[in-house]
Amino acid sequence: MSFSSDIKEDLSNVINYKNKKILEAEAFGFLLTGNTVLNDDYVEYSTENEFIIEKLYKILFNLQIDYEPEVSGKEYFARIKRGDALNSIIKFNINMNEHEEKALVRGSFLGAGSLTNPSKQYHLEVLFLEKNNAEFIMNICKKYDIDFKMIEARNKYQIYLKDAENISKFLALIESNKGVLAFEDTRLTKEIKNNVNRLVNCETANLNKVVNAAVNQINDIKLIQRLKKFDELSEDLKEIAMLRLENPDMSLKDLGQLLEKPLGKSGVNHRFQKIHDIAEEYRR
Repeated sequence: MSFSSDIKEDLSNVINYKNKKILEAEAFGFLLTGNTVLNDDYVEYSTENEFIIEKLYKILFNLQIDYEPEVSGKEYFARIKRGDALNSIIKFNINMNEHEEKALVRGSFLGAGSLTNPSKQYHLEVLFLEKNNAEFIMNICKKYDIDFKMIEARNKYQIYLKDAENISKFLALIESNKGVLAFEDTRLTKEIKNNVNRLVNCETANLNKVVNAAVNQINDIKLIQRLKKFDELSEDLKEIAMLRLENPDMSLKDLGQLLEKPLGKSGVNHRFQKIHDIAEEYRR
């Protein structure tokens, strides 16, 4: 599967059957997108992704909204009958709370979004048929400091992100935890390799060793931060962790010289091993 499909498979498991408002918001997100056609008698959504259509079916079933499933070639359809239940969610809701907004944005990405493998380029997009729908999603994301751009092409409106930081924040917003980790891992590997390639002329084996060690160290630190456990680290571990985040391509020897009480390579490595052991405990 593609990187984008992996993210969507992860998101297909993010669902709260007990909260009707969350389900309505996510369904609303699907129906705003460019993969939805509205007619007088029904609304029809289509996708080639099996995980996505299964999630939409589950949402509609739990909302007790009538729909007709259909498969044509590689494309899956959900034809939803017009009625009070459906009409109640096909409207802009200006009183949504944070959880409902996240569900709505998640639904729009699932409905017609894609994410390019970050090892190639940074590009996330969502397609819409209506400009006001695109602007609606953009405005919600802007509240969370995520700045989409928009272009019109072939009678559709595409909102997109090309900045790695914004893409990472967007994945966190729509609650794709695996997506954030996978994106950051690929992003860090790419960026550190680029930096090291520019600054260091060494053998490939040594280069990969330096890069992989730095990536693993940063991933351990980011995981601890994401779980809000960073402040529980000892002061010496917090000091070396912050130096690594600020200097992703620096050697252990050089990092040690930046410490308030300088350490050699083995001392710095010992601190990172402690951080790794703590991160591994949280991963279990």
